[in-house]
Amino acid sequence: MKNRRRPTPASRDAWLEEIAAAYKDAAEAIAFGPLAGQEIKPGDLFHMAPAVCLKFRGLGRSQKLLKRATEGALSSYVVNQERHPDVFSSPQLAFAFVFLASHFALDLLEGQEVEAIMDYVAAHRAELVKMTEGR
Repeated sequence: MKNRRRPTPASRDAWLEEIAAAYKDAAEAIAFGPLAGQEIKPGDLFHMAPAVCLKFRGLGRSQKLLKRATEGALSSYVVNQERHPDVFSSPQLAFAFVFLASHFALDLLEGQEVEAIMDYVAAHRAELVKMTEGR
């Protein structure tokens, strides 16, 4: 079966909803951490964002694409985490940043789009947290 690329969300609200769904998808791994001999905490979920990006865009499990998304997103994370500590203190916002940066690294979004979406997500932090906690 061929991979079918799924389009990116068309609005900022749709991005917020997708990021919440992607975070919840990654959070499912927390329960399996002990089986793998590792404790996975919400603050660790941003590491999974590149793989979840590939999944949500329907890009399959290509190691080449995963490496590209991971290297691009995590290098951006390192550069920005000291500049914006308030963003990265929230597991949901840290995940959102890496999820969006993965899209940028894969040439699925432009830098200005990532910035605008991230600004929107940060401004709606409380809503994102509520969406990811299932309340």
